[in-house]
Amino acid sequence: MAHWLVKSEPAVYSFDQLQKDKEATWDGVRNYAARGHLKAMKTGDDVFFYHSNEGMEIVGLAKVSKEFFQDPTTDDDAWVAVKLRPVKKFNTPVSLAEIKKDKRLAQMALVRLGRLSVQPVTDKEWEIVLEIAGEK
Repeated sequence: MAHWLVKSEPAVYSFDQLQKDKEATWDGVRNYAARGHLKAMKTGDDVFFYHSNEGMEIVGLAKVSKEFFQDPTTDDDAWVAVKLRPVKKFNTPVSLAEIKKDKRLAQMALVRLGRLSVQPVTDKEWEIVLEIAGEK
């Protein structure tokens, strides 16, 4: 099972909204690298949900509930979407500042490729973030 991180501005779509909706289509991605990551996601994969711009922190866990399909926000079949389901909101979100401070996470895509909206997370990074969040 792979691990991922998705970003959303909380004013646009927050983790709380995902919890209310119970499932959401992760669409509107228009970056080629992020598209490749969406295509690599498999049902059951774990996902960190990151609030960008406001908060700048990992706030919860989700799972991929449906693998990639045509993005419903465009007729261009080059773009894809996945479905996500919420798993758990963190009691203690993990801020970008905390992640940048932890030398073990220096190579994390969130640190190196800050603008990428869908990114992979290694098993080691996954465990470290869960540890920081007090979720282990």
